[in-house]
This record gives sequence, C-alpha cells and structure tokens, in this order.
Amino acid sequence: MSDTSFLNWPFFEPRHRELAERLERWCQAELPRDHADVDATCIRLVRDLGQAGFLDGTAGDAIDVRSLCLIRETLARHDGLADFAFAMQGLGTGAISLFGSPAQREWLEKTRRGEALSAFALSEPRSGSDVAQLDTTAELDGDTYRLDGEKTWISNGGIADLYTVFARTGEGPGAKGLSAFLVPADTPGLEICERLETISPHPLARLGFNDMRLPRSAVIGQPGQGFRIAMSVLDVFRSTVGAAALGFARRALDESLARARGRELFGAQLADLQMVQGHLADMALDVDASALLVYRAAWTKDQGAERVTREAAMAKLFATDRAQRVIDKAVQLHGGDGVRKGHIVESLYREIRALRIYEGASDVQKVIIARSCLAQQDTARDEQNDKGKR
Repeated sequence: MSDTSFLNWPFFEPRHRELAERLERWCQAELPRDHADVDATCIRLVRDLGQAGFLDGTAGDAIDVRSLCLIRETLARHDGLADFAFAMQGLGTGAISLFGSPAQREWLEKTRRGEALSAFALSEPRSGSDVAQLDTTAELDGDTYRLDGEKTWISNGGIADLYTVFARTGEGPGAKGLSAFLVPADTPGLEICERLETISPHPLARLGFNDMRLPRSAVIGQPGQGFRIAMSVLDVFRSTVGAAALGFARRALDESLARARGRELFGAQLADLQMVQGHLADMALDVDASALLVYRAAWTKDQGAERVTREAAMAKLFATDRAQRVIDKAVQLHGGDGVRKGHIVESLYREIRALRIYEGASDVQKVIIARSCLAQQDTARDEQNDKGKR
C-alpha cells in the first residue's frame, strides 16, 4: 500500500483528498489493462475515464493543476498506459482551454466525456526542444491557410480525433512568427506517415500535412501567438510529467519494500541488510523530495501565478531524473525478476525513460532553470539600482 501521508500537506484541500481516494478505488477496480492492442486500450481508457468523471478537469475555463498531478501520479502508479491516455486529453486540448474561441471550445465537451481523443502536434524532425525553429508552414491564401509540413513523435498520432498543430505563419522571425491551429483528424491533407514504436508501447506517429486547407477560424488565439500558446500549455502540464514520474517511483518503492520484507539472503531478510536499508532510504528521500517540487509547482500555478516556468522545470527535471534512479535501484533489488519481461519493475524501467525526454528534455530544463535564475538576479539588480537613483 502506497504512502498517502503527503495528502495532508498544506498544498492540498479536502476536495483533493476526496479526489485521490475516489480515483484510488477506481484504479484498484479497473487497472491495469491489457496492453496487447495499445490503440484500442487507449481509446477504451479515455472513454472509461471520461464516463467516471476523471477527465472533467483536463479542459475548461479553470484547470486545477494539483488535481491533474494527483490523477497522473495515481494512474502512473497503477498503469503507465492509463496515465498516458489521461495526460493527452489535457495536453492535446490545453491550447483550446486557454486560448480557444467559443466554437473551438465545443470540442472540450467531447474530450471531457471521453468521446474524442486529442493530440498536441509540436515536435518536428529538425526541431524538438527548439520550438522556434519549426519548419511546418501555414500560408494565408485568401480566406484559408495552406498547411504543409511534418510532425513527429506525436502522442495519440493515428487515433486522435483532433490535433493542436503549430506552424510558421511568418508574422515575425523565429518564435514571433508561429501560430496554433485546431485540426480535426478528418481534414483532407492529413497523412499518418508512420507509426512509431518505442521501448514502452504508446500510440505515437509521424504526421504529414500536404496542401491542407484550413479556414481562418482554425487559428487558436491570434496569428503569431503560437509560441506563447505552446509555452503557456507546457507551463501548466510540465509539472504533471513530474507527477507521472513520481507515480512510477512510488510504485517502485512500494515493490521494493515488499521485496525486502519477503526475500531472504544469507539467512536474513533483505530488509535487515544495511546496504538494502541504505537503498530504500535513498529511494524514499527521492520520492518525497520529488513530491515537494511537483506539488509546489502545481500549487503555485493554482494560486494564480501567470507563469511557473522555473518551478515547473525544476519539478519535471528532478522528478523524472530521480524516478529513473529509484526504479534502477528497484530493478537491482529484484535481481533477475527485475529484468523479467512482464514484471512490474521491468515495465516501470521502460516507462520512465521517455519522461526524461518529452515536453522538454532534462538538459533543456537545466537551461530554462539557469536562465530563469539569471533573469531573476538581473531584475533584482535593476530594482536595486532604481532605488539608489531615487
């Protein structure tokens, strides 16, 4: 049984504790699912999560980041594919929730009910973390935009009903010339070029946009706001990636504690060996430290902070990197079972690696944190200089 004492931290309100308890009961009854047909399982998971009401907070006027993090942590602890299915409903529609028109926001009722799957199409073969270098173009031609280009590593690619697509519209150089578009999956010109397989099976695809025609009403927000929109969405959902990693790490710790109590070595329980105790202590420390950073970032955003770039980057970086370390220790403590296909610890080992890459790789998060710290120091220095001139 996982430790839930963190729910008593001051970051949370009674409604968060009720949500966690209700979701835990659902997970124990419904998860894990069979992953033999990943596409079908994802579609069913989205439908079932929607019918149970757990997708309600993924889209709308007010997104409660603490709730999103609690849900992702809990789902990840039970079934990585369930976490994936939930996460994409929020990330895929985040731009519509934050910047969409009334007509565009009609999609949100479908995604919240689990009747439509969404996707976030940002990454390209030449530009992953460097969003400003997008090659996909959307040229205004009369009353329509002509969209051409390619996206890759797109989660829910091939099974999504709508895509949020970012393209270069040319209002300015670099990041200033990007726009976001709502693209229904049945729009002519969309091609599923390739389904991509990774070490942990998820529905991913490379997409092609070939002379696609979109009305002006497909633009989310205003033309030229694409970079701002993308960063605003990532600001909200980047903390939840850390929460998913936290769920994986917490499950690895739970499995390791049970292993230490149930396995003997050299005439004693593993739990009695000081080296094993040292590993368990390190794992518990990493789990709690990750939780503090994740829920600090989520709480800060929920308190009305316009941007939590620094806090979210710290949470994502620390939680994903430390979860990798926790799970590696769990594999070591499980010995041969830890690398046996189908064992929970083996599946956690495959699940965690991608989280250190998507929505901003670990090294990119370090750049974001450093730049934020430098900018903060520059601002403080300028304010001090202004006071000295008065």
